[in-house]
Amino acid sequence: METVRHHGRETAYEIADRGGSGPGLCCVHGSGGSRDVWKSQHRLADRHPVVALDLSGHGDSEDVDADPGYGTLSAYADDLVAVVEDTDSRVLVGNSLGGAVVMHVLLERDVDLDAAVLTGTGARLGVLEDLLDWLEEDFDRAVEFLHGQDRLFHDPDPELREHSRDQMYACGQDVTRRDFLTCHAFDIRNQVSRIAVPTLVVYGKHDQLTPPWFHEYLADEIEESELAEIEDAAHMTMLEQPAAFNDHVATFLDGLEQ
Repeated sequence: METVRHHGRETAYEIADRGGSGPGLCCVHGSGGSRDVWKSQHRLADRHPVVALDLSGHGDSEDVDADPGYGTLSAYADDLVAVVEDTDSRVLVGNSLGGAVVMHVLLERDVDLDAAVLTGTGARLGVLEDLLDWLEEDFDRAVEFLHGQDRLFHDPDPELREHSRDQMYACGQDVTRRDFLTCHAFDIRNQVSRIAVPTLVVYGKHDQLTPPWFHEYLADEIEESELAEIEDAAHMTMLEQPAAFNDHVATFLDGLEQ
């Protein structure tokens, strides 16, 4: 594990590097998660260095005092930019809330990048009102809802589902709720067409949290984009079907180098 200090706090990240000469990837997890969700993307490291960070308050990163919504999103963007600059990463990869953080950086920060990969995300990330209530009043029910059929996962191994539950509990109720409230406030539909880097948009066929049409909208609005469907997956494509996800990413990045 590595850390970078910025804005009075430390952000943790890890690097998988097997000597690949391609542009480095920097991967951003979603609500209630950690860098561990990108463990299967280490398989790309023989072609591209792979960096995965813990956003503030997640995993091994120090927390930040920020209100849910734009304040938290901006703080998470600070985390990402600090890690990108510390590792010379060139490609941003984001899932769910992590996708919102990536898009925020692409639109509002002056960072030189080659490309982006977005999965399980959208230009607007409204959250079911019942889920927001459960996140405040009944965290167990919220965690179980999110791990129901075709939400985070379509048909995962039981161990994967259990590990995901454990990770959300480790993140804790307060930070997880802040994450989802930040998603709920996120809406860049009037700005997303300004994203100006080549972008791969990957979705799980069965995703009910950010359905396929969320991703189709992104691909329609972002001028230089590609759209990829992964069968037998829901919201967490990179965990549930890592081989298919990695193949799409590798093919996309190979195309940029031609």
